[in-house]
This record gives sequence, structure tokens and C-alpha cells, in this order.
Amino acid sequence: MRRRPFTEINIVPFIDIVLVLLVIVLATATFIVKNELPVDLPKSGSQAKIPPKSISITIDAKGRYFFQNSPVTLEELRQRLKRLDPVKDLITLNADQKSQFQKFVTVVDLLKKQGFKKISIITAP
Repeated sequence: MRRRPFTEINIVPFIDIVLVLLVIVLATATFIVKNELPVDLPKSGSQAKIPPKSISITIDAKGRYFFQNSPVTLEELRQRLKRLDPVKDLITLNADQKSQFQKFVTVVDLLKKQGFKKISIITAP
């Protein structure tokens, strides 16, 4: 029995592997982009850029509190704010326009009691 010389490379398995890797990359890219909380921000005429090293506090439409995109109770929020420096740290407050105004006032009051000087309220343009 005689063997033929090896002159061709079958690239079909290589193409299958590349397509599977492409699907994995595209699937994980959509999860990476959508790590923010869906909050419908109130509209405003003036807007400034958000500094990248700010600490985010969010109130969603149901009135739940989030500290850096992780859910917290009001007491947990109070404890986490005690660990921060009120003079140096910048707090950005995101409140859904459908959330209760009292929730917003409670967070602002908490920030003021702890002595935070740099507070930004995020709005949509």
C-alpha cells in the first residue's frame, strides 16, 4: 500500500475554531458594555463632564439604592460613606426621574451630614 505525499492542509476545522472564538468575543463584549444600571435620568439644560474617579450612588425607579452599581440599603450606604474622605472624594448622584423625590433628598441629606463637599447630580442633556 502506497501513501500519497502530504501536499494540502484542510482549513475547515481552523475556520470552525475561528468562528467559535468570534461568537465568544461578541457575546462577552455585550456583557461588558452593559454593566451600568438602567436609569432614566431627568433632563437638564446644563451639563459638565463626569470625572472618571468619582463614586457613584444611584437611585432607580423603584427607589432602590446602589453604591458603585451594587445594591445597598440606606444603612449600608451610610456605613460605606463613612469609609470615604468627605473632602477629597467626588460623589456622583444618579436618580431616576420616576423615583420618589424623598429618596433623593434622603441621600443628599446623608451626604451633607457626613460633610461631603463635592457632589454632582447627573442628568441627561
